[in-house]
Amino acid sequence: MTDTPPASSRHYGLDWLRIAAFALLIVYHVAMVFSPWPWVIKAPVTYPQLIVPMALLTPWRLPLLFAVSGYASRKLFDKSGSVGTFTGSRNRRLLIPWGFAMVMLIPPEMWVRAREAGYPSSFAHFWASDYWSLTPVYGHAFPSWEHLWFIAYLWAYTMALAGLLIVPGWSARRLTALGDRLATGARLLWVPIAALAFAKLAVMFVVSESQGLFTDWNAHLLYFPIFVFGFALGGPSALWPAIARAQRLAIPVAIVAGFAVTWVELAYAGRAMPPHAIMAIDRMARIAMAWSMILILFQLAERHLNRDHRWRATLAEAVFPLYIAHHPAIIVLAWLTLPWGLNPFAEFALLLCGTFVFAVAFYLIGREIAWLRPLIGLAPGSVRRAIPPAAAQSRA
Repeated sequence: MTDTPPASSRHYGLDWLRIAAFALLIVYHVAMVFSPWPWVIKAPVTYPQLIVPMALLTPWRLPLLFAVSGYASRKLFDKSGSVGTFTGSRNRRLLIPWGFAMVMLIPPEMWVRAREAGYPSSFAHFWASDYWSLTPVYGHAFPSWEHLWFIAYLWAYTMALAGLLIVPGWSARRLTALGDRLATGARLLWVPIAALAFAKLAVMFVVSESQGLFTDWNAHLLYFPIFVFGFALGGPSALWPAIARAQRLAIPVAIVAGFAVTWVELAYAGRAMPPHAIMAIDRMARIAMAWSMILILFQLAERHLNRDHRWRATLAEAVFPLYIAHHPAIIVLAWLTLPWGLNPFAEFALLLCGTFVFAVAFYLIGREIAWLRPLIGLAPGSVRRAIPPAAAQSRA
């Protein structure tokens, strides 16, 4: 194991992890069209064979993104120099593209949802009037942020953390020091699993699991601590050697938890409601799998992926615009093409390729227009020109 990385160094491995996680998210959402689970729009035939692979992804894919986002936030905080500068930067980079997407990208998706429920009018009429209705129109009311809930949660967690950092006696360094207390023995594996499971079980039968910034306490009690863990790890942390040592136990924990999660999904398929005891076991297994997979993947990033490449900077920059654009593209493409009755493999390939083409075009066009850059989640300023391969190789 290498020495603890200096706080100022860029962790290329976590960049690659973030890139891979968001690419996997796009594939996951395309697969939701064909899975038996409820979603926005469904193929006429669904495939139970997707349950196992998707059940093995579901517990950890979003916690991983919040952990990586926390780590990236710490690096931005250290560069900012103050809480005020940091929050101002985060407001611009998160809220501006969120607002732009709510106005320009989410309406077509919401129109498709309304059309599926019997809405008779055109998209132009929907966008000009009904989309902005605060009362439900064919089951949907504004604001409905769809997949942009991740941005809303991330912004809220960032502001909550910033609020903590201005409290006397608290600092980013203190958060890192508190995190370092987990570096002894097997604490890094068992303490977070136990604490997160206790918090989950304390509310799961009292508060409904409903998405919403002020209602989704089941999710907040999982995602926010993981975000804070990533933030603490982004400093001069002593946890990297502990992450390496945890692999011996984290891998079998992830495997056992994965078996438990898939068993529950298969045994209670569709809308079947398991008994409370089974639900509790399922939630604990999901938390154990989420945390152990974060440790496994962070170690993978540290040991095998922590190197630069000429495409890394471009791919890392493209992640946020692709995330913003991919979900509406899947919904609209599926709505347009499912009536064609294609072979399911052809339909999957069409949706996946079409979504990537649209999202990549969204990024490539937006990055070349200075006033569009902040709207699609890129840093403002002059247009970034492509670096010649030879020059990029010399920088790597």
